[in-house]
Amino acid sequence: MKIAVCISYVPDSITKIKISDTGKSISGDGVSYILNPYDEFAVEEAVRTKEKFGGEVYAISFGTEKDRDVIKKAFQQGADKGIFILSENENYDSYTVAKNLADTIKKLSPDIIFTGKQSIDFDGYLVPNFLSEILELPSVNITTKLEISDNNVKAERDTEGGKETIEFKLPAIITTQKGINEPRYPNIKSIMAAKSKPIETIKAKFTDSLTEITEMKIPPLKSRGKIFSNGASDACELVRLLREEAKII
Repeated sequence: MKIAVCISYVPDSITKIKISDTGKSISGDGVSYILNPYDEFAVEEAVRTKEKFGGEVYAISFGTEKDRDVIKKAFQQGADKGIFILSENENYDSYTVAKNLADTIKKLSPDIIFTGKQSIDFDGYLVPNFLSEILELPSVNITTKLEISDNNVKAERDTEGGKETIEFKLPAIITTQKGINEPRYPNIKSIMAAKSKPIETIKAKFTDSLTEITEMKIPPLKSRGKIFSNGASDACELVRLLREEAKII
């Protein structure tokens, strides 16, 4: 079975984010990047599928030169080959990413495609849906359970009112979220093996974006909360603050 998994590099959530001098992007200075956490579930599910049915896992990513190492993170989890789509322009949107990924996936012609449900930097939820439309493939979002038998797939996803079960045939796109599996931790053997696995680099074919970021801002710091510990005697002060500062009464 030929398995593709789309991954991305994102700033670590503990990193202090700064806006670049242009005011339109995140500054890379001092920022540490990690494999998008939701993509970890996608890589794990791709590797488990390979272990069950045989085949190879192709890790595919789009980005600028600084993003190349994300492929190695997927190698450490068990992916076999990597394809990195290099963009010379760092200002791109989800549609640009999806167009380039789709072009590569068409040539690869995998049996199944895994992605994380979203990236934690922009939380767009867009790339998997764009891929589904461009490739004209069925897509199941926010999958928490997956069963594959021959060419038939049964996927389960959480809804507000319970669980939804969807049946479909391959090829298809599966987006993963927490709960579908427990990603494995790389060991010394897998880390060393990742260094020798092949990464094919191709130049991004599509560079035009449908949207443009005109400005980025860091959200203002929230004021510190006030703690009242004197019980009923603080009631008058609490009412005053709710009226004069919070302005909710």
